[in-house]
Amino acid sequence: MSEIDIGISSQDRATIALGLKRLLADSYTLYLQTHNFHWNVTGPQFRELHLMFEEHYTELATAVDEIAERIRTLGEVAPGTYKAFSALSSIPEIDGVPEASEMVRILNRGHEQVVKTCREALGPAQEAGDESSAALISDRMRIHEKTAWMLRAML
Repeated sequence: MSEIDIGISSQDRATIALGLKRLLADSYTLYLQTHNFHWNVTGPQFRELHLMFEEHYTELATAVDEIAERIRTLGEVAPGTYKAFSALSSIPEIDGVPEASEMVRILNRGHEQVVKTCREALGPAQEAGDESSAALISDRMRIHEKTAWMLRAML
């Protein structure tokens, strides 16, 4: 592949990509939790939660692809293994199958964590004048803030 010349230094691209890698890991971990809960939710709110979780994991599936492609655009390798995601993610794994209301709490915390990860990644992108990464991160932050609000409203 030829040299990258998009007006962002290689050091800045690496720094931005590291933040995006953390965002990718958090997003993929949250995707997996949401999909797991979609499969395993039970109780009086089954239909509502089953469908809502499907909407959420479908949106996250698109997001992880966009984040990974941005990492590649910056000239870095996108992580793509459970081992790599586990090392980069700040969202804890869940053992077992919690009750439906606890699923909602767990996912709320996950979305709030992704917002925090976005905030950490946004600064370096803005400082380097990387509007493309900043826009992607800002869009992700807005989606996760709204999703967390909706999940909190269910509690």
